[in-house]
Amino acid sequence: MEALNLVLFVVEAVAYFVLMVTLLHFRHRLGLGVFLTALGVMHFMETYLAAVFYVSLPFGDVSPGSSVFFSGKLMMILMLYLWEDAATVRQPIYGLFLGNLLTVGIAWVLQLHQPLQLSSNHTPDIDFLKEMGWLMVWGTALLYVDSLGIILLYEKLGDFFRRRVVLRFMISGFVLLTFDQVGFFAALHFFLDVPIAVFWGGWKAKMLSVCLYGAMFAIYEYRIRRLGADAAARSIRDVFGDLTFRERYNDLLERTGRDMLTGVYDRTRMELEAPLMLREALRQGLFATVLIIDADHFKDVNDGYGHLQGDAVLKSIAARLGTTLRSSDRIFRFGGEEFVAVCPGTSHEEGLLLSERLRWTIETSVKTPDEKPVTVSIGVATADEDGASFTTVLAAADGRLYEAKKSGRNRVVGRSSSWNPVSPPVRSGGAEDLGA
Repeated sequence: MEALNLVLFVVEAVAYFVLMVTLLHFRHRLGLGVFLTALGVMHFMETYLAAVFYVSLPFGDVSPGSSVFFSGKLMMILMLYLWEDAATVRQPIYGLFLGNLLTVGIAWVLQLHQPLQLSSNHTPDIDFLKEMGWLMVWGTALLYVDSLGIILLYEKLGDFFRRRVVLRFMISGFVLLTFDQVGFFAALHFFLDVPIAVFWGGWKAKMLSVCLYGAMFAIYEYRIRRLGADAAARSIRDVFGDLTFRERYNDLLERTGRDMLTGVYDRTRMELEAPLMLREALRQGLFATVLIIDADHFKDVNDGYGHLQGDAVLKSIAARLGTTLRSSDRIFRFGGEEFVAVCPGTSHEEGLLLSERLRWTIETSVKTPDEKPVTVSIGVATADEDGASFTTVLAAADGRLYEAKKSGRNRVVGRSSSWNPVSPPVRSGGAEDLGA
């Protein structure tokens, strides 16, 4: 029986991860709200299962609600932070915190009612409702601290393991879920008199969950996400997209100013939007980084394989840019084989890390018809360190792009630096933005 429970434990973790990461992967097409809603609706069930539902595993008695689903939620919050930014991830953190407090408040008010007993088999359990209320309060507070803590720890570990993304992911999970196990078990022991043996079984199960989620995160990050960039870039048809004239009209506005070949914004749109994006970032006291991305030896692609194949390469490059950049960033086709990315809220160091990730992603996934890798050179400049206007910053980035071309191509050049690492870093999004 213990072996069967262990197999089911692993199946539950895999199923949870696959479903949630699928929603996260397609967030730009389905909408981030789908992922956030799925993330939030399970909190009551997690707490309920942690209070009453336990199974026996080879290393102890554990609750799937706490070990699989709550652990998975915390790791999903960290993954959302990695692929978006702090301003986005604080939405589920605050939303879960306030929503759970509302749930607890309503549960306490319900206790003031005199409920009807519709049948002898369905008697309201007021004592259990009270216990769940206190557990929800404590669990909500822990979730808030856990969510902030796992992100801040991940950032701090970057000082020691800058490019070891999976290692940082797993260490953060180990530490914060250990903290959570201590805190939540204290409440279980106090309110429900749960024995101490359950603490060790639950802790071991959470550590196993982190190992499972860490392994699946590594597979997704370095295999599926990179190879699936084309699929992610394709539009997912939603039946609600054709319902109203307003939605069609908004879609038409969104398409205005787009490059017909690649689907990214064109140079005219850049000249209108990019200066405003930089000014707004500086007004808020934030950095704004500009990248110029140029396909290396692109004339050889056109001459060797024809313009249609050259167009296909440009589309593939644009697709990789679109799936790697954040939703708050903007990518424009500057002309020919050149693209410009404007990334508000991104420091120069973060811009270099992002650029290296773009360079690595394109080199390892975009090919010519004879399977030769397509590479890019990238120049990086940041406001207000390289200037306060978009024109000035763009000129600085253009000069660094020229340096990258001159020094051998397939590299990133920023202020007094030339990057060409072996493995791709991940930009984190800035933990300082987690505050309200």
